[in-house]
Amino acid sequence: MAERARKRIVIENVQPEIDAGCFPIKRVMGEKVTVTADIFADGHDSPAARLLYKKGVDIDWTECDMTLLENDTWTAEFTVNGLGTYCYTVLAWVDHYKTWRQAIAKKCAAGQDLHVDLQIGVQYLHEGAQRASGEDAARLNDLAAAIGRENNHGRALLMASGQEAVQLMNRYPDLTFAVRYCRELRVIVERPKALYSTWYERFPRSCSEQPGRHGNFKDCVKILPEIAQMGFDVFYLPPIHPIGRTNRKGKNNSPVATTDDPGSPWAIGAAEGGHKAIHPQLGSEQEFADFVKKAADYGIEVAMDLAFQCSPDHPYVSEHRAWFKLRPDGTVQYAENPPKKYEDIYPINFESDAWRELWEELKSVVLFWIDKGIRIFRVDNPHTKPFPFWEWLIGEIRKDYPETIFLAEAFTRPKVMKRLAKIGFNQSYTYFTWRNSKKEITDYMVELTQSEQKEYFRPNFWPNTPDILPEYLQYGGRPAFVIKLILAATLSSNYGIYGPAFELCLSDALPGKEEYLNSEKYEIKHWDWDQPGNLKQFIARVNRIRRENSALQTTWNLKFYEVDNDYLLFYGKEADDGSESILTVVNLDPFHVQSGWLTIPIREFDIPADQPYLCHDLLSDDKYIWQGEKNYVELNPHVLPAYVFKLRKRLKRETDFDYFM
Repeated sequence: MAERARKRIVIENVQPEIDAGCFPIKRVMGEKVTVTADIFADGHDSPAARLLYKKGVDIDWTECDMTLLENDTWTAEFTVNGLGTYCYTVLAWVDHYKTWRQAIAKKCAAGQDLHVDLQIGVQYLHEGAQRASGEDAARLNDLAAAIGRENNHGRALLMASGQEAVQLMNRYPDLTFAVRYCRELRVIVERPKALYSTWYERFPRSCSEQPGRHGNFKDCVKILPEIAQMGFDVFYLPPIHPIGRTNRKGKNNSPVATTDDPGSPWAIGAAEGGHKAIHPQLGSEQEFADFVKKAADYGIEVAMDLAFQCSPDHPYVSEHRAWFKLRPDGTVQYAENPPKKYEDIYPINFESDAWRELWEELKSVVLFWIDKGIRIFRVDNPHTKPFPFWEWLIGEIRKDYPETIFLAEAFTRPKVMKRLAKIGFNQSYTYFTWRNSKKEITDYMVELTQSEQKEYFRPNFWPNTPDILPEYLQYGGRPAFVIKLILAATLSSNYGIYGPAFELCLSDALPGKEEYLNSEKYEIKHWDWDQPGNLKQFIARVNRIRRENSALQTTWNLKFYEVDNDYLLFYGKEADDGSESILTVVNLDPFHVQSGWLTIPIREFDIPADQPYLCHDLLSDDKYIWQGEKNYVELNPHVLPAYVFKLRKRLKRETDFDYFM
C-alpha cells in the first residue's frame, strides 16, 4: 500500500480495448495498431508514457514513446508483421526532468534567480547517470558537471535542455513510481487475405458441361480459368458431402422429393459417410486434392462449407444418439425456424452430456479438411451453435494453423454477429444485402468503419447468396446487379457473389419472398455463362481495379463526401502513404438517369483551388480534367451507373495537362 500511495499517474480509456480486454482486436500482417490512452497526474507535473508490445511468445517487450495529442490523450503505434497473437499495454510515470525543464524555462523568462534550480537539474542528471551505463552514464555525469560549473545561467539552461541531455534522460527515466496499465491487451494477427479477398460461390454438382449430368471436381477444374479471368481468388464450394435420403427436399424446397431430386447439400450424411466424406458423384479424395492444387496454380484458394448439422441418415445419428435432441415420442428433433421446417436436417444438441466427445469430433472434421489443403471455411449458421464452442474450436485450430480463415454466415441480430466476430471469426456476412438507399448505406458503413466494430468485425459483402435474392435485384434489372457489384467491391475489401446466378442477372423469385425460384439448393442446374447481357467482363474489370489499386484493399480508409442528390453516393479511399486516391460515385437508382454536383475534397488531397487535376474513370477509361471543388456528373444506369475515379494531381503547374501523377 505504501508503494502504491506514491504512484500518482492515472491511465484510463486505453483504446482499442474490447470489452475490458476480454477479446482481442484484429489486424493482418503489415497493418498498424494505433493505441491511445488518457494519461494524467495530479498538479502540474508532466507525465511521460510508453507503449509496450510484443509477439505473444516473446519474453521481452518492445517500447516506443507515446506523444501527447490533446487534453491528456496520448498515442503511439506499432506494426504487426507475424501471424499469431501480439500483446500491448501502456506504462506511464511522472517525468520530473521534463517538469523541471518546463518550470525553469518559465523562471528564466521571468528573470528569476536560477541558482538553486540548476542544482536540482544537476541532481537529476546524476541520478540519470546511475540508471544508465557505459558511455551514456559517463556523458550524463559530464553534462551535470558542465552545468554545475557554468556561471552563465542561460548557457547552463541551454545545455540542460539540449537535445543530447533530453534524449539521454528519456532513455533512462526514473520508473520508481511508474504505473503500468492493469491489462495486457491482445491483437490477433492474420494473413492479408482476411482483410482483402474476392469470393466466388458455385455448386460443383452444377459445373458439368453436359445438361443432365451431375458435375464433379474435374468439371470444376475446367472452369477455373474462367473464374480466374473474372478476378476471383476464393472459390467457395457449398457442402460436398453425401446427401441424406430420408425426408429429402424436392424442387423449391418441396417436402416431397422424386427419385431424381438430388436434395440439399446442407442435408449432410448418408450411408456413404458424413462430414469427412465426399459425395460419390463429385469424385474421389484424390480428385478433390487435384482440384485444390490446380486452383492454387491459378491463384485461387478453395473454401469449404462447414455446416455442423446432419441428415437423418448421417452416421452420427446412429452412432452417437446422445448428440441429438430426442422428442417425447422417441424421434429426433429436426431443425426448425418457425414457421420454416427443415425436415431433412437434424441440429446437433450442444447441451448433450457427451459434449466433450462432440467438440473433439467436430474439431477433427476441420483438421481432416485442413489436411486436404483447405485453409478457408465458410461456416453455415454459426449463430445457432454455442459461442464457447466456436471460441474453443477456432482457438484450437489456430494453435497449429494460424493462417486459417473462418467466415461467419450469420444473418442474425447485430449483437450476435458482433459476438461471433469477437470470439474469433475472421470475416462476417453483413446487412449490406439489404442496404439500398444513400442514408442506409452511409449509416451502415459509418457504423462498420468508425465505431469500435472496426477493431474486430471484418465485413464481407454479398449482394446475393443461394438463400437470398433481395428485392433490389428482383426488380432493378441488370443495372441493379451492376450497382450492387460496384458497391460491394469498392465499399468493402472483402466481397463475394453467388454465381452464375449473379453474373447472369437471374432475378426470378418465389412469389412474395426473397428466395430464388427453382433454387439451385434443391436441383442441379446447367448454366450458359455466355448468355447475352452477362456480367463476366464487367466483373473482371471491377476486380482488376481492386487488384491494381491498394486503396481498395482495405475497408477502414472509407470516407463519404458531399453530393447534392440523394440518389448519388459519393465516397473515397486513399492509400496509407497518400500515393493513391480513389473516388467512387454510384447512381443508386437502377431505373433513371441521375445527376448532381460533387464536392471534391481538394484540400484533403493537397490540391490548390486554381490547379487542374485529372480524374481517370477506371471503369470506362474516360479522363476528365477538373478544377476546384464543385464538379458535375451524370450517370445513366442503363449505360454505366458509376464512376471509379483515380485522382491524379499535376506535378508541375507550368506543365501541360497531360503531365500528371
